[in-house]
Amino acid sequence: MKTIIRSARIEDLEVILEIVNDAILNTTAIYDYDVRTLNEQISWFQEKQEQNFPVIVATDENDKVIGFGTYGTFRMKIGFKFTAEHSVYVKEGFAGKGIGKALLLELINLAKAQKLHVMVGCIDAENTGSIEFHEKFGFKKAGILKESGYKFDKWLDLQFVQLIL
Repeated sequence: MKTIIRSARIEDLEVILEIVNDAILNTTAIYDYDVRTLNEQISWFQEKQEQNFPVIVATDENDKVIGFGTYGTFRMKIGFKFTAEHSVYVKEGFAGKGIGKALLLELINLAKAQKLHVMVGCIDAENTGSIEFHEKFGFKKAGILKESGYKFDKWLDLQFVQLIL
């Protein structure tokens, strides 16, 4: 399968929304409880564009979206303006096919081009697959916030990973 990485378009948001809502309902990748609406996803997309943050998608050879990635503000203080928090999501059934790798590589390249200094990932500490995935790209563990999240009736530890660009 050939994977193409490109900038997201407004017409991609329905599939991005499906991916996000699947993660909300079935994983601890997002600590939200309630699914998002299309209008919320459109607002999210417009905000990313206004702030000059990328939203990229991975597509198959037929231009069907099979994953997406983005980054944005890590914290609102001006001193963090060179640090971005990123996210990479792959559609159910497409894991292990190099899609996440292609998305993360492109996000790293875009962050470097925007002269960012650090990329941060915030990962549920039990998601060892995601942590190991990030380590393959040079991300280092940068601390755990114990019992800082709550979902699915249990306390969750948040693992920070960072890549100095």
